[in-house]
Amino acid sequence: MNNIKILWVDDEIDLLKPHILFLENKNYEVTTSKSGTEALEQIERENFDIVFLDENMPGLTGLETLAEIKEKRENLPIVMITKSEEEFIMEEAIGSKIADYLIKPVNPNQILLSIKKNLDHSRLISEKTTSNYQQEFRKIAMDMAQVNSYEEWAELYQRLIYWELQLETIEDSGMFEILESQKQEANTQFCKFIDKNYPGWFEKNADAPVMSHTIFKEKIVPEISKDQPTLLVVVDNLRYDQWKAFEPVISTYYKKTEESPFYSILPTATQYARNAMFSGLMPSEMEKLFPKYWKNDTDEGGKNNHEAEFLREQLKRLGLNIKHEYHKITSLKAGRKLVENFKTQKNNDLTVVVYNFVDMLSHSKTEMEVIKELASNDKSYRSLTHSWFKNSPLLEIIQQAQQLGFKLILTTDHGTINVKHPSKVIGDKNTSLNLRYKTGKSLTYEEKDVLAAQNPKSIHLPTLNMSSSFIFAKGDLFFAYPNNFNHYVSYYRNTYQHGGVSLEEMVIPFVVMTPK
Repeated sequence: MNNIKILWVDDEIDLLKPHILFLENKNYEVTTSKSGTEALEQIERENFDIVFLDENMPGLTGLETLAEIKEKRENLPIVMITKSEEEFIMEEAIGSKIADYLIKPVNPNQILLSIKKNLDHSRLISEKTTSNYQQEFRKIAMDMAQVNSYEEWAELYQRLIYWELQLETIEDSGMFEILESQKQEANTQFCKFIDKNYPGWFEKNADAPVMSHTIFKEKIVPEISKDQPTLLVVVDNLRYDQWKAFEPVISTYYKKTEESPFYSILPTATQYARNAMFSGLMPSEMEKLFPKYWKNDTDEGGKNNHEAEFLREQLKRLGLNIKHEYHKITSLKAGRKLVENFKTQKNNDLTVVVYNFVDMLSHSKTEMEVIKELASNDKSYRSLTHSWFKNSPLLEIIQQAQQLGFKLILTTDHGTINVKHPSKVIGDKNTSLNLRYKTGKSLTYEEKDVLAAQNPKSIHLPTLNMSSSFIFAKGDLFFAYPNNFNHYVSYYRNTYQHGGVSLEEMVIPFVVMTPK
């Protein structure tokens, strides 16, 4: 390791001989300099790994030397050392992107810690994270064998996401592969749990999780107040890990008061789950009570064109006499328009914004080679979502909402999963086209690959005719027809799809935040 080269700049460098000997005994190579001017010349001649820089020197001051070094070697870590505790010096140094700040007198261990923090940081974190996950791996594996409730599954999935986000930054790719296999096993067991328990969640007085059709009444309504406007943001297709990736950006403006996972209904598709959210009804009830608003898979036209009407009807049914507006953003232009006019929303009790970017991203990934390259796995998919969010009109809307004192509720309708393995299915020409679920009559499929609902009414789904059924793909499978099978498989493999049964699609975030 220790071909690490240190430049130490101090006009009283001779007094620091014991410190320098201490570092040399640790196999660090230390070069000394008595002035800022001399240090700049040495940096021109040699490559150093880190600089310790005295702030109070004759001639070029430490801050002046710092500025010159940064011009020449922008990424070189610089540790400022000073006798002064004056706040403006600290602010100047920190503003110039120093790596650390030490107050004299410094002891050798402080210097050593600063070196390790700046140069060995990645390795130390990697080793510690790997060690911690190795311990947690065994615990998760044991817990997975015993999980038997929707609360426990949501908690286990959040643990897996936590470790996924921890491990994505370390150098040991082997650990990440182990986590991936653990996620696959979790989905295998989760599918068994859903197969066994999902129909029972709709029975009278059942112990059921908060779901798409109950989230508004149970979680959103209690947050709406005449005393404070509420902004409800529904980001379509948002996975839990994507929310965790851009949570730090929102945390600059908002403080989280609640975060609780809830369950998307099946199929985990916009037409079913988001309509259920805004109507407060299951799909079979929507079809029966609001036939003019509901469209089945085989019907022509947009399937989510009446969310505003569904919301209005639900508010009426709940007896909520509130001023509200609904906005659906499906393009950059529409997002910008809402940003420009957002101040007009401050008189509403509830402003609903449905943002469709993540859904568009997942479909673009299927259709565009460049997006396939940019979002080839979950890590890059998260990164792309995070980058979009930081530069999106949605963040500007949230910033304005914070300034206007809005409470913020952020949620989604369902998640999505990277599909890797095809499963053959055969249906007639009226079979639905979704890759993660199918509805139609006379479906032929691999039984081990699907969760089947022979009687859709048992899970409150519409039936197109007497022999219609639904099938949902498990885990990371996707449905493919035997005709032109190989072309179809190569086109859709490793794309993000939704509609089926997986932790990624069903366990989704609900977050309440107050302005900072």
